[in-house]
Amino acid sequence: MVGACYLDTILRKAPSSPVPQFPAEDAKQRASRLEIRRGGNCPNSLEVLQQLLGPRDAVRTYLVSPLPSESSPATRRIKDSFSLAGESSFTSSSPVNLDLCLYREAYTQAASSYIIRSESTGSRTIVNYNDLPEMTVGEFEAVVRRFGASEDTWWHFEGRIPDTTLECVRALRDQLPNAQISVEVEKPGRDGLRELAAEADVVFYSRSWAEVCGTCDLRRASKAVVVIIGLS
Repeated sequence: MVGACYLDTILRKAPSSPVPQFPAEDAKQRASRLEIRRGGNCPNSLEVLQQLLGPRDAVRTYLVSPLPSESSPATRRIKDSFSLAGESSFTSSSPVNLDLCLYREAYTQAASSYIIRSESTGSRTIVNYNDLPEMTVGEFEAVVRRFGASEDTWWHFEGRIPDTTLECVRALRDQLPNAQISVEVEKPGRDGLRELAAEADVVFYSRSWAEVCGTCDLRRASKAVVVIIGLS
C-alpha cells in the first residue's frame, strides 16, 4: 500500500469520550486524556488486513511511505504499532513489511495529526503537520524494480497527490503490466482524482464523493470495479 503514515494525537475528556465542545478562539479547555496512535488510511487498511489474513495465507503486505529517520522514536513507535501481541516489530513477528518505506534520515518527526472531537456537535477537527519530503516518481520506480514481472501483486494507492500518483501508476503499468491496481478517491474537490481513477482496476470512493458526484455517474465514468465506502 502506498500512502502517508501519521501519528495521531487525540484529545479526550475520558478514555472513550470526546471533549464537551470545540474550544472557542483564545479560550482554555481541559482534556483529561491524550492518546497517540498510528494513523493514515493505508496503515489503517493494513491493520485490517492483518486481522483478516491467517498464518496459512501466502500474502505479504508492504507499506510504501515516507518516514523519519529509521532510528527516531517516531519511527520506532510506528514500527511497534504493527507488531503482533506486543512483540517488538524489529523482529520478524510483524506481518507488515516496512523495508520499502522511504526513511528521511535528516528528519525526526513523523507526519502528525492533532484531533479534537466535540461531544456537543459530533464534529471532528484535525490539524495536520507533515514536514517530510513526499515520495518522488523515481523513488517509487526503484521500489517497483524490487518485484518481478511474474509475481502476482496488488498495489493500492492513496489519492493524496493525484499528479504524482498518476505518474506512479503509469510507471507501474510499464514495469509490471500484470499488477492489479486500486486507488482511493476521497475528496470531491481535489483536482486530478478522476484521471487517477480512470487508470485503476478497482476504485474505492468515499461516501462524500458519492454524495456529491452520484453513484451512477461514478460507475459510468470508470471501467474499473467501483467500491463506495460508508454508503448503505
